[in-house]
Amino acid sequence: MARILITSALPYINGIKHLGNLAGSMLPADVYARFMRQSGHEVLAICATDEHGTPAELAAAAAGQDVRAYCDEQHEIQKSIGAQFGLSWDYFGRTSSKQNAELTQHFAETLEKNGLIAEVVEQQVYSIDDARFLPDRYVEGTCPNCGFEKARGDQCDNCGKLLDPIELIEPYSAVSGSKNLEVRDTKHLQLKQTVMEERIRAWVDAADGWPGFAKSIAYKWLDEGLRDRTITRDLKWGVPVTKDGQPREGFEDKVFYVWFDAPIGYISATREWAEQTGGDWESWWRTDKGAEDVRYVEFMGKDNVAFHTVSFPATLLGSEEPWKTVDALKAFNWLTWYGGKFSTSNKRGVFMDQALELLPADYWRWYLTAYGPEGSDAQFTWDHFQASVNKDLADVLGNFVNRILKFGASRFEGVIPEGGTPGEAEAWLETEVSTRLANIASHYEAMEFRKAAAETRALWAAGNEYLTKAEPWVHFKTDKDQAALGVRMGINLVRLCAIAAQPIIPEAAGKILAALGLEGAQDWPTGDAKAMLSALEPGRSFEPADILFAKIEDDQVTEWSERFGGAA
Repeated sequence: MARILITSALPYINGIKHLGNLAGSMLPADVYARFMRQSGHEVLAICATDEHGTPAELAAAAAGQDVRAYCDEQHEIQKSIGAQFGLSWDYFGRTSSKQNAELTQHFAETLEKNGLIAEVVEQQVYSIDDARFLPDRYVEGTCPNCGFEKARGDQCDNCGKLLDPIELIEPYSAVSGSKNLEVRDTKHLQLKQTVMEERIRAWVDAADGWPGFAKSIAYKWLDEGLRDRTITRDLKWGVPVTKDGQPREGFEDKVFYVWFDAPIGYISATREWAEQTGGDWESWWRTDKGAEDVRYVEFMGKDNVAFHTVSFPATLLGSEEPWKTVDALKAFNWLTWYGGKFSTSNKRGVFMDQALELLPADYWRWYLTAYGPEGSDAQFTWDHFQASVNKDLADVLGNFVNRILKFGASRFEGVIPEGGTPGEAEAWLETEVSTRLANIASHYEAMEFRKAAAETRALWAAGNEYLTKAEPWVHFKTDKDQAALGVRMGINLVRLCAIAAQPIIPEAAGKILAALGLEGAQDWPTGDAKAMLSALEPGRSFEPADILFAKIEDDQVTEWSERFGGAA
């Protein structure tokens, strides 16, 4: 039994997340955690809401709420929707917790003692009418390179050129629209990543278990030369800046940058979990206190890779303390919406709460796993969603389970029958079961989720093919024992199909298992296929399952296309 620590990139607090967020980190982290629990490993799956930074302040202001009250409310909403989607976190914490403040301040003070933090004076745009310094992305204006009129202070979305806010032509505040801006000096703390560059490169060189494109992103940053990174901001909402445990002089109106404190939230959320459950958080995170045998796996979208492969490791390694660093990093590409990006700020695409209004969670969990943005970007369209879900879930899994359980219940009174002599069909099925279950497990262990889903679907398809070969309804008229064999093998295969489905579609899998009189999550099946296909013995009662997956109809697709956009 291994100890496996799993974290997902933290969903930001500014509103309910869209399906792209779900597909790119939270859902695969949950699928992986469920499989590893089934396989008998000790798993700790951690996530949290990322609550600091200017977007949280602006979202609260737009909602007419105090920022703390806004974050309190949004945390509970995201936690609830995650639970409705079956996200089985052992703990879902918050970066606004006292635990995260304490750890963030600890890391900053430790890094400074190690000579890795320096005070610097920077020039930053100040909005006189807003009475605040503006982060780069909240200064907008005309791009000096291409003339695009809505370029942001960090980058022009039209030509892609990286910018400094003071380069913009006719800049204005994105908060209020005010052009009453000036450049002021402001004091900040910088993390001296340049000093850590060789050490981080050696750490990346030694990394194993990352997708190739994740390593390439890390090397891109390293090859371009790391820059010292400002880790404080002129904001009120965030982790206060301290020195020697006291407010730092000259930094009373500043907080730590959200991308400095957010990854530390993985550790602090584990500490929250420990304080609520009596667990030992240090045994998961400190290699001098038990974490040397932990396998740490991170899940994230590709836009988060640089922070997790350069900046966060700089914090952990630079502390010179024995913190656990990532072993396997699983990064995902984009789930696109008709060729463009899903967007929280622009309300583009389907969001998690809306998805649950349309269909149960398992429909979405299956589609986003089986057809997710794993090896490359994946485009969501209503037509593909409808066709895939109807074929995989209704025609393959639902049809097989419905056919065998209904026939068995009507012909054998809801009791698994005995009798019959195994032949070619049963030998074929044993080979299929051995092959498919081994392949599914192998793909999960390699974090190849689309391949695991494809093999899961192939196992379900083997059920329908076996019934075609065994023909229990034909044999029932002339050889009841042979029909009994087909039903008994078929029902045992239903059990295996449900167990294999548990990581991706846990609700439907639970319904199937309940129809067989089995309750709760079942361990991953291992061993001899003949034994696995005879685990449910003659004399055991079962009942037909309710319809597992209703097909998505054309008129539903038309309605959803009109509501959310996209061609029907």
